Amino acid sequence: MNVKKVVTLAAVALVLFLLITQPNESAEAVRTALGWLEQGAQSIITFVRSLFA
Repeated sequence: MNVKKVVTLAAVALVLFLLITQPNESAEAVRTALGWLEQGAQSIITFVRSLFA
């Protein structure tokens, strides 16, 4: 079996395990990651606006 396929299946299994056993903590982790993405996007927007101001 391909190593990439094994690693992918293991990652999916881990995510499913965490979602089933710890749904609140998993939801908080997703909220945190989305918050980081939002902050990054806002920073990029601020940078681009300052270039053309």
